[in-house]
Amino acid sequence: MIWGSMGAAALLIGSILGANAAETVVKTLNSGPGGMMVFDPAFVKIQPGDTIRFVPADKGHNAELIKGMAPEGAPAFKTVVGKEETVTFDKPGLYGFKCAPHYIMGMVGLIQVGDKPANLEAARAVQHGKLAAKRFEPLFEKVQ
Repeated sequence: MIWGSMGAAALLIGSILGANAAETVVKTLNSGPGGMMVFDPAFVKIQPGDTIRFVPADKGHNAELIKGMAPEGAPAFKTVVGKEETVTFDKPGLYGFKCAPHYIMGMVGLIQVGDKPANLEAARAVQHGKLAAKRFEPLFEKVQ
């Protein structure tokens, strides 16, 4: 009886903690806010434990972490081209991401997890092609 009650309590706590997590949808688009080959939205601020659902509104896109644009020790992510996938972000900081097939065209985005990201300067220091660098400028302006 005691073990059953403890199991029920653990399930209740897990569901309460899970209920606080939020999910944000980021679409991959051939054309949208900001021009051709974009993520919508391109900047997202979430809390640790929240998830991003990457939705290929237009096929032929993916989302993957840009090397050097994540908090130290954060796991890398890479979605499959054309497949809807969800990624959970547990570690606070900035995460820069790209669509690998369209990175050269400036298809990038930025996720801020938590407040005052400790890796802001390291993320800003990562080198990109001309179009991606130009698209990152206004995204970094949104970091709080």
